[in-house]
Amino acid sequence: MVRQIPIIEVQGVLLSTDIITEQFCCDLSACGGACCSEGDAGAPVTLDEIAQIEEALDGVWPMMSASAQHVVDRQGVAYADPEGELVTSIVEGRDCVFTYYAPLDTIVPESRDSRSCCLCALEKVCREGRTSFMKPISCALYPIREKHFGDLVGLNLHRWAVCEGAFKRGRELGIPVYRFLREPLERRFGKAWYAELEQVVDELKAQHLI
Repeated sequence: MVRQIPIIEVQGVLLSTDIITEQFCCDLSACGGACCSEGDAGAPVTLDEIAQIEEALDGVWPMMSASAQHVVDRQGVAYADPEGELVTSIVEGRDCVFTYYAPLDTIVPESRDSRSCCLCALEKVCREGRTSFMKPISCALYPIREKHFGDLVGLNLHRWAVCEGAFKRGRELGIPVYRFLREPLERRFGKAWYAELEQVVDELKAQHLI
């Protein structure tokens, strides 16, 4: 029997074990990009990210809805939520101001589904080379959520009903959460950190600890 340990530490970053053992792969056909529009607050952002979003604003502005542009004109790209955390501005308590909609079959051609899908305009213009800021790291890391405990950083796996299809697809494809999120984890903590994480995981598996 595998004796599962609850926490893994890599260079002062604490990871809940389910980030390693659970499997995940985004499935836009199942969720329609609901993570950009569901919930009662925007995506957590840092002051540095707010500055980078403001620099990218001219590039992304034409893709934003008139309502989103009005919100940004009125309160800026971010605000403090009831807990005092900085988050991206949202429209009418729902969509992030940087969302845009496109037919699903233009994003996932094999779906043959013309339903409207919610996507990130910041990511689109960055991938097209028009800006240098991809999107808030809190968005890129989801379903991992980051918490701070003094000098330590904690990473936990968040479970949300809108992502049930992603967990299902991940299990079908056999993709662990940490491997699906390799790119944003390397962006956040560095490639050397990620390489050490993989080494730690291999060692724990060899010892039957996970």
